[in-house]
Amino acid sequence: MSTPATSPAPSPDPAPGTPLSVAVLTLGCARNEVDSEELAGRLEAGGFRLVDDASEADTVLVNTCGFVEQAKKDSIDTILGASDLKVTGRAQAVVAVGCLAERYGAELASELPEADAVLGFDDYDDIDARLRAIVAGERPAAHVPRDRRALLPISPVERSASAPAAAPRRRLDTGPTAPLKLASGCDRRCSFCAIPRFRGSFVSRRPTDLLDEARWLAGQGVRELFLVSENSTSYGKDLGDLRLLETMLPELAAIEGVARVRVSYLQPAETRPGLVEAIAGTPGVAPYFDLSFQHASPTVLRRMRRFGDPDAFLGLLEQVRALAPAAGVRSNVIVGFPGETEDDLAVLCDFLVAARMDVTGVFGYSDEDGTEAADFTDKLDVDEVRARVEHVTALVEELTAQRAEERVGELVEVLVETIEDGVPEGRTAFQGPEVDGTTTLEGAPAGVAIGDVVVAEVVDAVGVDLVGRPLVAHAAGHDAEGGRA
Repeated sequence: MSTPATSPAPSPDPAPGTPLSVAVLTLGCARNEVDSEELAGRLEAGGFRLVDDASEADTVLVNTCGFVEQAKKDSIDTILGASDLKVTGRAQAVVAVGCLAERYGAELASELPEADAVLGFDDYDDIDARLRAIVAGERPAAHVPRDRRALLPISPVERSASAPAAAPRRRLDTGPTAPLKLASGCDRRCSFCAIPRFRGSFVSRRPTDLLDEARWLAGQGVRELFLVSENSTSYGKDLGDLRLLETMLPELAAIEGVARVRVSYLQPAETRPGLVEAIAGTPGVAPYFDLSFQHASPTVLRRMRRFGDPDAFLGLLEQVRALAPAAGVRSNVIVGFPGETEDDLAVLCDFLVAARMDVTGVFGYSDEDGTEAADFTDKLDVDEVRARVEHVTALVEELTAQRAEERVGELVEVLVETIEDGVPEGRTAFQGPEVDGTTTLEGAPAGVAIGDVVVAEVVDAVGVDLVGRPLVAHAAGHDAEGGRA
């Protein structure tokens, strides 16, 4: 964790009166992206100048991820890389925030002295003052982590007064899609997951704040709103209306300039028929179901503190496809969970074959600090976990490629996100941002721009990625998705 002994001379300090500049580096999920943009908004409102290039920043804010081991490593590597800029660039301070900082606090600060400060979520409200003090030489004590679930009442309906107020937001990405955070925290007690401990209990954002932010995003050129949270199916339960998301979706989709609304992270056990109908049948809402199955064996699911079995999960998918035959479905599964037998693994594989999902993320089990599963005694050997991950990954790659091939001949609406060498690329309603495949548009008409929605026929598939032949470009149509040529 040491800095180089020799390096180019740093850039000169800014002239007196020049606003301090800050670069915000984001690791992890779309929820973290929203947090970074809220931090950026607070900093800009507090007089900081935001810069994209960390080497040109007076201070670097690293928004870390603490979800899995690789994410933790990436976060630490980013902090170390940013700390080098105190020698090679103009940076005067590197500050760690985000999930890793909240989760480990003083421990992280002790083991990572390259970070000038490790701040928790409670520091966000006055982040501008915190950074100014750190740049001035103060070294605040890192917080001592605590179970944030204890900060709110146990009963969800008693939490409404704790709903976070709207924070200023400053876009850090100019693309046509943007995450919109529905809520924070989680009330579930999955035995493998530490998120509720450091993110806290589930708290919904107020509908008025969501709608106002959605309109602001549309005014910034956003064409797709990507609704994110730790558990979107719980939205509204602490506001006294568990069906609030169903009523919100048409309002969000009706906002001028918004071409598509997408919902992420649905808990299968909480996915009620009315929500399936709203996602599958509301004009402007992507028929896209991001269902967190995690496994299919009832025995493994019970040990995970989850609910379900292959029949229940396949029944849910039947409901989805009865309403929207071309709906997109993605999920994640954990392989090698403590006590998982070969029969359990076979149940999972049989389910994956029957489910015909567009995308499935495969993760090998690893212990997470502070979780129930970390204390289980019947853990599988690391090599066995790795072998099972390889086996399921190979199966998933074959299945998702087959599912993509089934899409050939469909008419789709592609939201153009990039154009390289004159070739537009984007995503259909069944392809989520960042995590799913993409669709390349061959022979696109002249004038197609980023943010356009192009109707195309799928003519080829390469793995999970598709190739489409454009038929017509338009601004916000919703009638072609799911049809066939």
